[in-house]
Amino acid sequence: MDARSARPKGIALTERQRIAWLRLIRSDNVGPATFRDLINHFGSAETALAALPELSARGGATRSIRIATESEAHRELEAAERFGARFVGIGEPEYPQTLRHIDGAPPLLAAKGNLSAAIRPGVGIVGSRNASISGAKFAAMIARHCGQSGYTVLSGLARGIDTAAHRASLETGTIAAMAGGLDKP
Repeated sequence: MDARSARPKGIALTERQRIAWLRLIRSDNVGPATFRDLINHFGSAETALAALPELSARGGATRSIRIATESEAHRELEAAERFGARFVGIGEPEYPQTLRHIDGAPPLLAAKGNLSAAIRPGVGIVGSRNASISGAKFAAMIARHCGQSGYTVLSGLARGIDTAAHRASLETGTIAAMAGGLDKP
């Protein structure tokens, strides 16, 4: 089997786990590295959430730590669903293989569209927002060739080079990384 067509294995989060993961990553002072450490130490997000107040107090916090509520997590999941998206956890098969291996990989991604594009190897194409016509044409040519060669084109959805790369690879697969969230492209 070709490495590009190999389907990654992984776990499937239950809805309850997905809510707990979302609550944990949205709680004060919990970033990707802390999230991973808490899960590894406590075994689950639910157990980690229960331990956060004591950990915060032991760490010298003078006020209560804000922990995201279940209703906040449900609202965020519902908002993603209204956008046609869903949250994918770092251990799930649809989570991009290469992303899961970087330091500080987000534990959850809001994903919309055909997630099979995230399974294939990717190539990042980014550049100037005020791209020249020849620069945009060159980026499109590269993106088209990469897509035809089995790669997913990754970019930030900004105008200019990013837009040219996305447009040229719509047929073969493209992923837009939107750091601000689905509602803030």
